[in-house]
Amino acid sequence: MARSMRDIKRQIKSVQNTRQITKAMEMVAASKLRKAQEKAEAARPYSQKLKEVVSNIAAGTQGVTHPMLVSRPVKKTAYLIVTSDRGLAGGYNANILRKLTLLLAERHASKDEYALFVIGRKGRDFLRRREYPIVEEITELSDTPKFSDIKSIAYSAVQQFETGVYDELYICYNRFVNAISQVPTVDRLLPMDAVSGTDHHEASASYEYEPSPEGVLGVLLPKYAETLIYSAVLDGKASELGAKMTAMGSATKNASKMIGELRLTYNRARQAAITQEITEIVAGANAQS
Repeated sequence: MARSMRDIKRQIKSVQNTRQITKAMEMVAASKLRKAQEKAEAARPYSQKLKEVVSNIAAGTQGVTHPMLVSRPVKKTAYLIVTSDRGLAGGYNANILRKLTLLLAERHASKDEYALFVIGRKGRDFLRRREYPIVEEITELSDTPKFSDIKSIAYSAVQQFETGVYDELYICYNRFVNAISQVPTVDRLLPMDAVSGTDHHEASASYEYEPSPEGVLGVLLPKYAETLIYSAVLDGKASELGAKMTAMGSATKNASKMIGELRLTYNRARQAAITQEITEIVAGANAQS
């Protein structure tokens, strides 16, 4: 019985140590989440203004065309997937990867029909183990990524669509709602035929373009697509930290519950041991009388 009680005390200590770690990780994730949210929100005005300018050119100028605005027969599709480099984030990675694999199985009969651009070590390792066609990858992003960190993969994906290597480009990421809710999302990024219309029927501003609307559109459209990718990465990072904070919070609560149950078990074992000792003493006294 003494050995059993000693094992219970050792287990309680182990769970207490684990609870300290998960509590610290929860607090760190909460602190980083605020910064990630601020950065994601700060990037939105730029992307919104860029969308307004691009929409104004595409909708207000007759005869302006660009490969990124024109739909063509789909022979090969590219997917850009945003995942994390580390785990302990609940279902953050599993949800988006499950959605991606189901989509690929539904839309494509062969792996030759698509290619994958992957951000994050978890996504890369998952897809590589299953021999999915990964053409480019980026790992080890910081918790506050800069545009320069993902510029190469964003430029490559957009450029290869523009040159006709791929006929569609989708971006797969977790859209941040709040700390406990992240929605796995797959959006078609290219072609941007939907950008030809604005959310409002009337033009919000009048622009003059030099040297020409076509020239400005040729520069802005790739930048706009890259900005959307960067915005999805920031959203994904906020989602990752929110999922991690929630997961560590749940782990801390579960540890506290387990400690309570172990202490109850320990007290019962201790009470049983004391009762047994008293019984043995009484029995010995009766035997001598």
